[in-house]
Amino acid sequence: MTSHGLVYDGCNFFRQRLVLSTLSGKRVRIRGIRSSDDCPGLRDFEASFIRLLDKVTNGSKIEINQTGTVLFYQPGLLYGGSVEHDCNTQRSIGYYLEALLLLAPFMKSPLKATLRGVTNDPVDPTVDLLKSTSLPLMKRFGIEGEAFVVKVVKRGMAPGGGGEVFFSCPACRSLKPVQLTDPGKIKRIRGVAYSVRVSPQMGNRIVESARSVLNQFLPDIYIHTDHMKGVNSGKSPGFGLTLVAETVNGFFLSAEMSSTPQGQGDSILPEDLGRNCAMLLLEEVYRGGCVDSSNQSLALLLMTLGQQDVSKVLLGPLSPYTIEFLRHIRDFFQIMFKIDVQKPLEDERKGGDKVLMTCVGVGYSNVNKTLK
Repeated sequence: MTSHGLVYDGCNFFRQRLVLSTLSGKRVRIRGIRSSDDCPGLRDFEASFIRLLDKVTNGSKIEINQTGTVLFYQPGLLYGGSVEHDCNTQRSIGYYLEALLLLAPFMKSPLKATLRGVTNDPVDPTVDLLKSTSLPLMKRFGIEGEAFVVKVVKRGMAPGGGGEVFFSCPACRSLKPVQLTDPGKIKRIRGVAYSVRVSPQMGNRIVESARSVLNQFLPDIYIHTDHMKGVNSGKSPGFGLTLVAETVNGFFLSAEMSSTPQGQGDSILPEDLGRNCAMLLLEEVYRGGCVDSSNQSLALLLMTLGQQDVSKVLLGPLSPYTIEFLRHIRDFFQIMFKIDVQKPLEDERKGGDKVLMTCVGVGYSNVNKTLK
């Protein structure tokens, strides 16, 4: 450990490091960012992410060397308030929103953020997915209120963007410990098939092909079609599907697919997209657990920041991103999780191996929030 706080190499897990640095108040230096590339240094979307962090904090100190290969970040206080940000269109708004979800509960004043850019692309979790799975998960940790919303004002597909999303979150004093160990069986599936700047029929074709797979397992399926036109449809054509399976105990597992951005790679038929997305959802159900793979790191961070009490969450197999996140949590908060692998019995039909994650929270409280 140097006086510079934590030191990392390379551009992987860039958001994780900056978000955890902001929450823990520890300085971080990231070296060798794509230093051997033809075009070294930070990409535009990463620079845009740093600007967003600068907008929601007060007094952050950010130094970047001339080539952009070394970044030094000293976090300020999380301030919140009203923020507008034009996200870089190389990544979707989900890339920025995921990080804001981790930071928003600990702001000094409630966050009201308007983000503009790409709402749905094949790379990052879409806004629809975060809205239908991350918010219910955060509510279990005691983050709630009428002001806790994510709203898609305009849709914008990659590569052109032109979408707009409004996110607001109340400031929260402290998180409560959770025991999420029994996911229960799937009781219903909900979804959104969206289409912009293509025939509205596309949505119906996606819904029919997804239902042809899912109806074999479950009768209660409702997929809503969302066709935006005119000014609300962004700049590029595209379509996609977000599916969410809800269990009897109120947990959400999700899967999604978006069409290939215009001018990149092979295009996909709406029928194939619907079918493949349904298969992805079934795979997510097989992996199981109380939290789906796209929200594992969110659940683990909220457990870490909870009160000094035991929290338990049952997850499906850990994704590589989550594994790296656990290492970072150990670096920034000195918290280690107890990991129990649970193998289901053969006749139980409980899907893949599950992992029971247990930890004692650090008792993180929102220092900024003034007591009324």
